[in-house]
Amino acid sequence: MTSVIEVSGLHKAFGSTQVLRGIDLTVDSGEVVCVIGPSGSGKSTLLRCVNLLERPDVGKVVVGGTDLTDPDADIDRARRRIGMVFQGFNLFSHLTVLDNLTIAQRKVLRRDRSEAEHTARHNLARVRLADREQAMPAQLSGGQQQRAAIARALSMDPEVMLFDEPTSALDPELVGDVLGVMRQLADDGMTMLVVTHEMQFAREVADTVLFMDGGLVVEQGPPTQVIGAPQQERTRSFLARVLHPL
Repeated sequence: MTSVIEVSGLHKAFGSTQVLRGIDLTVDSGEVVCVIGPSGSGKSTLLRCVNLLERPDVGKVVVGGTDLTDPDADIDRARRRIGMVFQGFNLFSHLTVLDNLTIAQRKVLRRDRSEAEHTARHNLARVRLADREQAMPAQLSGGQQQRAAIARALSMDPEVMLFDEPTSALDPELVGDVLGVMRQLADDGMTMLVVTHEMQFAREVADTVLFMDGGLVVEQGPPTQVIGAPQQERTRSFLARVLHPL
């Protein structure tokens, strides 16, 4: 397997608060890694450090063979290989769905309108939104907006997709559609690093699960181990609360 993401010795603090305290992580080509853990454990900060939306204080982040923490690295060029899907959908409210998917292709990748629209329509079909290309974001449900955001990221032809709790802002009945798209991406061989609280998705789709707490990786391994038979007491207590709430 070829490693797409390599994180080593990652530390990040905000003021006096140590958020990440020495994270090591490898994501191989075609692998799905799910990161779980309580709020405030550093999961989203880890994800944001992977594409340098947050710059690590100490440590190294290598994506696709490029050391993003090297001061001489071309960060903008490297980020083109990384798709990012946030909790919020971050669609441009004044643009149609189709235009939301083509604007970065045209401005960053320098594609002409015809090629950009062809790519956009292909990816809208992948997320089951082919009939909504002329809709405005406000005319879409939250789940449809998130699927459009996934299609927008895919339209940049990324090597890896990062998902930061992509269903946390959705009504429960809309979660399944978004997770269904993510399952299909995994089946298609997309390399994915997913911060999620959807334990069933992690159990069924992940190749590797990381449990984080207090800025550390407490436990990692296949989902059958980390979720099905956790070795660490902290992992067991977290899962007991999440899987069997009172």
